[in-house]
Amino acid sequence: MSTAQPAGDPFDALGDPNRRAIVELLGDGERSVQELADLLPISRPAVSRHLRVLKRAGLVVERPLGTRRIYQLHDEGVEAVRAYMARVWGEASARFRLVASNTGGSRRAGR
Repeated sequence: MSTAQPAGDPFDALGDPNRRAIVELLGDGERSVQELADLLPISRPAVSRHLRVLKRAGLVVERPLGTRRIYQLHDEGVEAVRAYMARVWGEASARFRLVASNTGGSRRAGR
């Protein structure tokens, strides 16, 4: 596997609802551009453009199959986003629990 950094930002790529829908569909397994276009309210060329952005961001990979391109989620790219979110939200969640337990305890003690 390549260790090269993606050229695009995965969070920028995921900022578009159509790209998020493509990622969700690819979460169920690999698909061709046409299969994705059949499931989305956008054209096949639009799906191809969105896939290029997702590929640049390191979120999907493609493989040729005859004249078609088959896309699937890129495990390393998706794992990097998941790890980032876990780190950021995990810390925020721990702080929230600490504040909630301290605040909740003070309110109960004052009753």
